[in-house]
Amino acid sequence: MQIALAPMEGLVDDILREVLTGVGGVDWCVTEFIRVNDQLLPNHVFHRLAPELRQGARTRAGTAMRVQLLGSDPACLADNAALACTLGAPVIDLNFGCPAKTVNRSRGGAVLLKEPELLARIVGAVRAAVPAAIPVTAKMRLGYEDSLQALDCARALASAGAAQIVVHARTKADAYRPPAYWEWIARIQDVVGVPVYANGEIWSVADWQRCRAESGARDYMLGRGLVARPDLALQIRAVAEGRDYQPLGWSEVLPLLQEFWRQQRAKLPERFAPGRLKQWLNWLARNYLEAAELFVSVRAESDCRRLDALLGFPEPLRGPAPAPGSDVRSGSRP
Repeated sequence: MQIALAPMEGLVDDILREVLTGVGGVDWCVTEFIRVNDQLLPNHVFHRLAPELRQGARTRAGTAMRVQLLGSDPACLADNAALACTLGAPVIDLNFGCPAKTVNRSRGGAVLLKEPELLARIVGAVRAAVPAAIPVTAKMRLGYEDSLQALDCARALASAGAAQIVVHARTKADAYRPPAYWEWIARIQDVVGVPVYANGEIWSVADWQRCRAESGARDYMLGRGLVARPDLALQIRAVAEGRDYQPLGWSEVLPLLQEFWRQQRAKLPERFAPGRLKQWLNWLARNYLEAAELFVSVRAESDCRRLDALLGFPEPLRGPAPAPGSDVRSGSRP
């Protein structure tokens, strides 16, 4: 059984990838999508969204990382995929599942599920552009408004060279509303000859057990469920292997939150860091009463130094180093 950490734009950045994979149980993770339009992106764009490329495309815990691209132009996606490989990407993943309106309006993500032929052209072009040893994978939903073309889309991806397909078992119109239609994963697995990962609405071991029964899947991708319960992958593995396992309590989760905050403080300007903290803490509040209580305390707070104290740091943390040529006192450039 393989368990992957899902790519979630605006949520699972490199810092959260590092913290969550450090808990254990995750075989691989994926970057937030890198948007490709009509040009070859500069190297720094890849390094900004996938800094793990500088350390062998692995998180600090050693978990393999894949680079995900989003776009609709086969040739441009192929060129950028080839560049990503020269920078160290071990796998190229293609996003056909993002439901965001702004993304779909620019012909990216789930809207492409209306055009199975285009899916095949994109995967085929990327497959031809990258070295044969580097797999090309894809993530899809069941469709845009409905699931009438789900099987055609999956066939198009597999026939064009996708080595694996992750299926988020909802349409774009379903967004993130429950339920996930896990039975469709079994139908898709029946018509393609590549591994199919089940994704969507797996918040607990009980959800995973139901997903396994309905989908027949062997492999899984965890998204918001793992963000809200950092050891969910470990819990699932223990049950699958018949082992006893004591889930993490808040005393073990709090240090993860503190490390996340420490790294966000070092990376982000003070006006942005609090939002990231509150976002993850709000997800943790689904499973930990102490997280819910802490969220109430920090919800209206924007001063990073007061947040440092609320999170248990005896001294204020250091923010990012000022840019070269800036005035340290005012943050302005001369």
